[in-house]
Amino acid sequence: MTDYTIGMWMYRNGGGEVIQQRIIEQLNQNGIAVINNLSLKNGYANNGHIFSGEVNMANLDLYFSYNASEQSDYQVYLYQALNMTVPCINSFEAFCVSEDKFKTSHLLNQHGVPTANYQLCHHQELERAREILRNWGGKALFKPTNGWGGKGIINIESAAEFEQLLPLLNETKPGCFYLERWIDNDFTDFRVDVVDGTIVGCYGRKAAQGDWRTNISCGGSIILRELNDQIAALSLRAARLTGLDIAGVDLIYDREREQFVVLEVNGIPAFATPEQEKFGLDFNALKIEKIVNLIERKVKLNAIGNIHEQALAKYIA
Repeated sequence: MTDYTIGMWMYRNGGGEVIQQRIIEQLNQNGIAVINNLSLKNGYANNGHIFSGEVNMANLDLYFSYNASEQSDYQVYLYQALNMTVPCINSFEAFCVSEDKFKTSHLLNQHGVPTANYQLCHHQELERAREILRNWGGKALFKPTNGWGGKGIINIESAAEFEQLLPLLNETKPGCFYLERWIDNDFTDFRVDVVDGTIVGCYGRKAAQGDWRTNISCGGSIILRELNDQIAALSLRAARLTGLDIAGVDLIYDREREQFVVLEVNGIPAFATPEQEKFGLDFNALKIEKIVNLIERKVKLNAIGNIHEQALAKYIA
């Protein structure tokens, strides 16, 4: 017997199909039915309802979206509207913060979490950008404020290289651009996975020979890491500040400042692939368990909230 029904849309490559099946099986054992592969790609809204195919998503007890690479602007737009009436993991508000590098760094900085020094500029404020680059010794990373996997990041090693970007800025007119001060590091990082306020995994990535990007999609490779108290505290705090139920916190060690800094907080951190599990990453089982518990807690809280709303409506009537 099922007490609740949720929608799920999860990535299927890199072992994701097996992972989602394990999540579904455990949810079913806990009395939670799952409508799988419920993408908003072909969704539409009509008269106060949002549909995906024949499914009226307003009838769901929760929506679990866990797919970064296939998400379009249209889907994100519907996701925002859906989250006004249906609990989502992660919430749309937290999703928006984590998807934006500037918003993430700005929020963490305001609460004392060390990040890379940054500058957000309007595309016409070139003198401001030139001034900050001079203060940074001409070395910075030019980044899109959103995106994942290291896409669109350009390494600037001198003021002259920044000037070479200007034709691109003049052509694309991005509205704003984000500069991040270059951090003296050993081209390795830490990735800490957090689910519902609990650390479920920690590993690292190492940049390919001759590259500085640790992203796996850019040729980086997995390395085993030991979690320490400082990294754990920073990761938990970053996840809490962004509001993410599920977070992957990326940190590197700044050799100049002699401290760890948070680079990004990812709202859809991947599970370990079968190859990575063979290498020694063994956090999938715990991560699945915590996600299942998180979903169960959220749907029950939502049900209690609905009961209270219905009782209040009767009282007012």
